[in-house]
Amino acid sequence: MVAPPDNDVLWARALHVKHNGSPALSGVSLGVRVGEILAVGGPRGSGKTTLLRCLSGQLLPQQGEVWFNSTPVHTMGPHTRERLRRDRFGWIDPAPVLVPELNAWENAALPLMLRGVGRRQAKTTALEWLERLDIGGCARRRPYALLQAERQRVAIARALVPAPTVLFADEPTAPLHRVESASVLRTLTTAARSHGITVVLATHDADTAALADRKVSLLDGRRVNTVHLPPATETESEGRAACSLSA
Repeated sequence: MVAPPDNDVLWARALHVKHNGSPALSGVSLGVRVGEILAVGGPRGSGKTTLLRCLSGQLLPQQGEVWFNSTPVHTMGPHTRERLRRDRFGWIDPAPVLVPELNAWENAALPLMLRGVGRRQAKTTALEWLERLDIGGCARRRPYALLQAERQRVAIARALVPAPTVLFADEPTAPLHRVESASVLRTLTTAARSHGITVVLATHDADTAALADRKVSLLDGRRVNTVHLPPATETESEGRAACSLSA
C-alpha cells in the first residue's frame, strides 16, 4: 500500500463495488484536498452515493483502497470505522432521517451529546446552527410538526453541529424548492469554508455543483471527463447522457 499525498484528507484508488452482481463502481480513483468542496456529479444511478459510502467508511469496496489522513479505512474493523464516522465525519441524506421522540434542537445536538458534551453546551451550539439555517423558531417542535424542508434543514444542522473534518452530502437539498435549495447551499458552503470543513457533495444538479471548488463526474460507475445532463425539467431524459472517458 502507498499512502496518499500529504495534502489529501481523503484518497481513493481503483475502487470496485458490485451490487447484486452489477457494477456500481469500476476502478474509480480520486483525492480530496483539505478544506476543499468537491462535487461528485452525474445522473442518477451513476455511482455517486456508492462512492460517498466508500469514502466515509460505510461500505467496504470489493477491491481498492480508501485513506483518511494517511490512515487506511479499507483495513479498519467495523467498530473502528463506526468510531471514525462518529468522531470525524458528518453525513446528510437526500431525505431527512430524524429521531421522532426528539425535538428539532435535540436532533441537531445529538452528535455532540453522543460524544459526551454537556446538554447545555450542546443545546447552545445546536440553536446557533438552527438560527443560521433560518429555523430557529422550530427548535422545540418535533419532526411530525415540521415541514419536509424544515426537517431537512434540521438534518443539515445536525451534520454541521459537531464541526466534522469531512462532511458527506448526498443530494442534500433534494427535498427543497430551488430558492430554498440555493439559500441552504450557500449557508452550507460558507459554514464549511469558515470552519475548514472538507465537503464531498453528490449532486446531479449543475447549479449545485457550481458552488464547489472542483467537480468530478461519474457515469455508469466510472470517472469521466464530461457528462451532458438534460435540463432539470426533462426528468424523463435523465438516463441519456453523453460522455468522454477519462484517460
